[in-house]
Amino acid sequence: MRILVVNVNTTESITEAIAAQARSVASPGTEIVGLTPRFGAESVEGNFESYLAAIAVMDRVRSYPEPYDAVIQAGYGEHGREGLQELLEVPVVDITEAAASTAMFLGHTYSVVTTLDRTVPLIEDRLKLAGLSARCASVRASGLAVLALEEDPAAAVESIVSEAERAVREDKAEVICLGCGGMAGLDQQIRDRTGVPVVDGVSAAVTLAESLVRLGLSTSKVRTYASPRPKHITWPASLPGAPSPAGAGLG
Repeated sequence: MRILVVNVNTTESITEAIAAQARSVASPGTEIVGLTPRFGAESVEGNFESYLAAIAVMDRVRSYPEPYDAVIQAGYGEHGREGLQELLEVPVVDITEAAASTAMFLGHTYSVVTTLDRTVPLIEDRLKLAGLSARCASVRASGLAVLALEEDPAAAVESIVSEAERAVREDKAEVICLGCGGMAGLDQQIRDRTGVPVVDGVSAAVTLAESLVRLGLSTSKVRTYASPRPKHITWPASLPGAPSPAGAGLG
């Protein structure tokens, strides 16, 4: 089984960290391929960057030349999952939805701890759209930018733990979801400090993707996520090797 794990930003070190976390939980025989978009922002922290990332992720997946069995979109609260589901015949799993749905098996309510406050509405909207918001106690911001997670991991853990503890104490959350792909691998440290289950979206997404593949299940194509109608698509001319529109049912 081969699973593509696609970072939503262009920072290679974050892609490597996300892929390493994915490999740490993947089953024997599952190959994890980490992909970085060919264009976009070095970190995704707002609507403009998120919409740009949605296009970049679709472009990167369509340009991948080898067969694969599932795709994971490794951005928290980002746009684009629906587009991927239209384009692809294989299962598509978004880490936001994977984390939240997993959390609901572990407690009555969950909270998300993310990076900057400006990303909170994006996450709240994604959870509402996915039908996962009813048991979300809160979405809290640690105040850290995405790139700061790499620059000072110790400070990042302290900020995330502080908000996680407040979520448990003040919001009555029983489970914590890590609200950023760049937080991959911090779950155990935060679990030790808070005493509650902590769900890393990348890990949850890998497990869900593997399960869907093994069950022989993928996205329904009868209506909402039907393949795009055949038509000419003009890709950005500045992209070397832009994928042929015929690759995903577009002509």
